[in-house]
Amino acid sequence: MAEGAAVEGLTLAWPWLLALAPLPWLVRRSMKPAPGGALQALRVPWFERVREGMAGTGKRPVLALVAGLAWLVLLLAAARPQWVGEIETLPITGRDLLLAVDISGSMDTQDMVLGNKPVNRLAVVKKVAGEFIQGRKGDRVGLVLFGSRAYLQTPLTFDTETTAILLEESEIGLAGRETAIGDAIGLSVKRLREDAASERVLILLTDGANTSGEVQPMQATEFAAREGLRIYTVGVGADEMMVQDFFGSRLVNPSADLDEDTLRAIAERTGGAYFRARDAEALAEIYGQLDELEPVESDQEAIRPVDELFFWPLAAAFALALGGVLTVLLPGVRGALPRGEAGVRSNRARP
Repeated sequence: MAEGAAVEGLTLAWPWLLALAPLPWLVRRSMKPAPGGALQALRVPWFERVREGMAGTGKRPVLALVAGLAWLVLLLAAARPQWVGEIETLPITGRDLLLAVDISGSMDTQDMVLGNKPVNRLAVVKKVAGEFIQGRKGDRVGLVLFGSRAYLQTPLTFDTETTAILLEESEIGLAGRETAIGDAIGLSVKRLREDAASERVLILLTDGANTSGEVQPMQATEFAAREGLRIYTVGVGADEMMVQDFFGSRLVNPSADLDEDTLRAIAERTGGAYFRARDAEALAEIYGQLDELEPVESDQEAIRPVDELFFWPLAAAFALALGGVLTVLLPGVRGALPRGEAGVRSNRARP
């Protein structure tokens, strides 16, 4: 990518190099021929016969033409031909936004509805969070997935579409069946502290309590607070759900294991907020509120994409030089072969 290109289409980055086109002719005109009796630095016994064979073919003008074309095309490659595209605008922001999504076994609980069909919690998160990610044009967005352990699925990037795709491709249990909230926060702090963005935000989404990992949630939260990382926590899961058992249907609370106190404490300690998503509509509203709390920057930078094309004339110069050698020098080499060798080759060719 390059900035400041004034013309759209084919252009040369260094057109002044084309002024060197007459250089070989000037050098030839200014240099004196070597003395006939000068000593040879390297003696080639058959060189005179090669030169005679070349002269006999009448291809000296052809060789000069090919060499001249190769020189001109080589200069064209050195002038850096480029294709300059249309002006594109990229948003500028000082915010890095990381999503930490729970993919533990409990996210497979089917207490949500999407499109009038019962689905598990992760399916709703994929849809709603995926739309939220794609709407964050201008922010660098990353993705952390966690279960029994946490790992970085997508580093911070402006490519929000790819981040949303990788969230869609995540599977329950991929990182284990338990929940390591502390490790997810710790990994997020480690990744965000490496960047110098003025605004660093973590959105942590889970449906349970910390049951695994090496770092306790509040310990990791203290690290986040010292680094200036703001954390928004989202608790996912319905409050009521009908289940079938041996005694018939009964009403249960599928979110009984959700540790709301810890999630609320994490958000308060870091200057964020805690949200409760009991269904798909509530989760969509939460991400709408997050858009208001952390608005996308509107400043934009104009650039022009530039594709370098120097390799095409460079390849043409190489092809011309190689063609000159094959079509001009080889007849001279064949004419320079000793008669004995030519006779042997002709005898070998006979059946």
